[in-house]
Amino acid sequence: MRFREYEPQKDRKAAHRIWMEIGWLEKGKEEIHDLFVGAGRALVADIEGEPECMVTTVPGTMRYLQSDLLISVVTSVTTSRVARKRGLAKRLAARAIAVDAAGGALVSGLSMFEQGFYDLLGFGTGVYEHQVSFDPALLNVDVRPRLPRRLTLDDWAMIHASRLARHRGHGACNLTPPELTRAEMQWTANGFGLGYCDGPNGELTHHFWCHVKDVEHGPYQISWMAYQTPEQFLELMGLLKSLGDQVWLVKMQEPHGIQLQSLLSQPFKRDQVSRDSKFESGIRASAYWQMRICNLPGCLEHTHLMGPTVRFNLRLSDPIERFLDDDAPWHGVAGEYVVTLGPESGARRGQDDTLPTLTASVGAFTRLWLGVCPATGLAITDDLRGPHELLEELDRVLCLPTPGPDWGF
Repeated sequence: MRFREYEPQKDRKAAHRIWMEIGWLEKGKEEIHDLFVGAGRALVADIEGEPECMVTTVPGTMRYLQSDLLISVVTSVTTSRVARKRGLAKRLAARAIAVDAAGGALVSGLSMFEQGFYDLLGFGTGVYEHQVSFDPALLNVDVRPRLPRRLTLDDWAMIHASRLARHRGHGACNLTPPELTRAEMQWTANGFGLGYCDGPNGELTHHFWCHVKDVEHGPYQISWMAYQTPEQFLELMGLLKSLGDQVWLVKMQEPHGIQLQSLLSQPFKRDQVSRDSKFESGIRASAYWQMRICNLPGCLEHTHLMGPTVRFNLRLSDPIERFLDDDAPWHGVAGEYVVTLGPESGARRGQDDTLPTLTASVGAFTRLWLGVCPATGLAITDDLRGPHELLEELDRVLCLPTPGPDWGF
């Protein structure tokens, strides 16, 4: 068994085979796969000289309040049929995270296939994301949209730039490589976009990208929506409403900071009358993304909180280290720290006997730091413990906006 960098010329066919065996790749879409893999870093694990496991990551940034932190996102973890239940996926993913952490990534993120697996690598679960399904004709939006620009696959560079320049809230991520957006656009069936080029030099300022199987009536799935101002968001929603004479259902992820139910006419009635139909309206919540801190002092250096300052000892555990070989360039963040949280935050190795002690896994502490759950709640459901007075003080200090990546990965 050998871990190494992916070599496109040598490993391309094996990578296609792995993806086809797990049902992620169809015949004829091999070039899209190559574009996706080439957007970032890829590692493979060889068994008898042949790649049987593959992990890909891409670089980007994550907004923490007003600061941008370097993030590495694990975009795929794939294992062939012959290499299952050998621990390859965990070990290779751990190696990929270690390489990117050693290269400067302060945070790592991913989407999980099931709760629990990536907890073993130190990841903590994010907030519930709301998938909203609605009849666009029933949107309570009074904006009359202007004539939009039709966006096609040829506009991938413009669309990627628009995504990077969009309004971003706490936790929002930008995945830097433009090839990633290009690949995402090509994966979708019957993909199309609509938007507006209102930038000073004609830049695309707000748009959505959509894919659909039944073009006539839908449902239409919004892959993403990008906008810079509230007015631009409302114009895009007005644009969706204008499709409502033919399109009977639209599905989209609720933007952070916006409650889409407020824009829906008679949502409860519509949910009832459409139940169990192809065009069922409703709101579904699921927590599918996870993140973990890869550099505690680096993350806290960018943490500027409102209110008083709290100081405590942190006894941090990190399960990823048991999946890393001795030659890995990074071995997790476990250890004892003295932590300061406030307008100026920080962490240093050591212990101060005059301070209370918080004991936590890196996944639980990441959830606390992001504002996914309060400390008093994490003490019940996750691996986080400390004096009740300290937990209540952390609840007050880490009172943050709801975090969310706002970028599917």
